[in-house]
Amino acid sequence: MHKDKDAALVNGCKQGDRRAMSQVISQYQRPVYNAAYRILGDMDDAADTTQVVFIKVFEHIADYDPKYKFFSWVYRIAINESLNQVKKRRPQEPLADSQASPWPGPAQVLDTRRTCNRVQAALMLLNEDYRAVVVLKHFSGCSYRQIGEILQLPEKTVKSRLYSARQLMKKSLQEDGSQVNGGGSHE
Repeated sequence: MHKDKDAALVNGCKQGDRRAMSQVISQYQRPVYNAAYRILGDMDDAADTTQVVFIKVFEHIADYDPKYKFFSWVYRIAINESLNQVKKRRPQEPLADSQASPWPGPAQVLDTRRTCNRVQAALMLLNEDYRAVVVLKHFSGCSYRQIGEILQLPEKTVKSRLYSARQLMKKSLQEDGSQVNGGGSHE
């Protein structure tokens, strides 16, 4: 979103404008849900967490500091809330086959599900700090700088955590018998 549009939406939300609130939800619901799902590994928990995130966004909109990007602030709330849910419900279980996202294509559906389940299971084995950077980088498409803003970390720390997380996932996937390449792409 453009910075001026963000400012207008934030001001509208602060004044209780329901259209502005709807626009914020419309703009960020899918990325917030996707981040929550990747951290939690459960569709229902991700949906519940997404609702809680937007309640918190609107309750704390007055606390938003415009020197940061609005999406970074919203993502930070989403990541924090997702990680709080993880801590509340230990131990974690990987996705069951029936919970994987079904993609059309008769020849690829089974392979896609198995691969998704293996990646999700490997992701769930990571600690929360590593999982957050993987989700933001590979599932939400954030840059290292954006991840640093969201998690309030130096860019160097983001890169280090992402490298370590990739290595751990690679090892986990190799132990699982999955084929993986050399650790992912870099910016």
